[in-house]
Amino acid sequence: MIKLIGAVLVLFAGTMIGFAQAARFAERPKQIRSLLHALQRLETEIGYGQTPLPDALHRMSLAIPPPLSAMFAGIAAELRSGSGSTVGEVWEKALTAGWASTSMRAGEKEAMLRLGATLGGSGKEDQLKHVRLAELQLQSEEATAREEQQRYEKLCRSLGVLGAALVVILMV
Repeated sequence: MIKLIGAVLVLFAGTMIGFAQAARFAERPKQIRSLLHALQRLETEIGYGQTPLPDALHRMSLAIPPPLSAMFAGIAAELRSGSGSTVGEVWEKALTAGWASTSMRAGEKEAMLRLGATLGGSGKEDQLKHVRLAELQLQSEEATAREEQQRYEKLCRSLGVLGAALVVILMV
């Protein structure tokens, strides 16, 4: 009876691990898409609304789901506080602190860090060019993420179940 309960628990745990990893593959394209929508909103705020950067980032944070919203809200709050830090420093600190809570990878982070280094330090047209460049880079990363999702999502689920089944067989 104890072996049966143990076998069921191992099978359940292995399956859940596989499903959790598959969920990370599914979440990455969604988060990149949210980030793209946020950048499009930022582009509109800068280009047409001529909104100050802290206000634009705050509005952007309201339009996207967590954990991305927390990063941009933190950037906006820090810029509003008048701490004396540059936009690039605040941007890098917030992205570095909050990036681990996302499903995104280094390519997306690099594109966002490059964008943060240029925001607030030049004219409107130059900033818009950098936002558009970041959007193009993120679109490329999204296509890669979708391919990886199609390739590895089902594989992770299957490996979770099969790995747990192997452990159960070895236990018996």
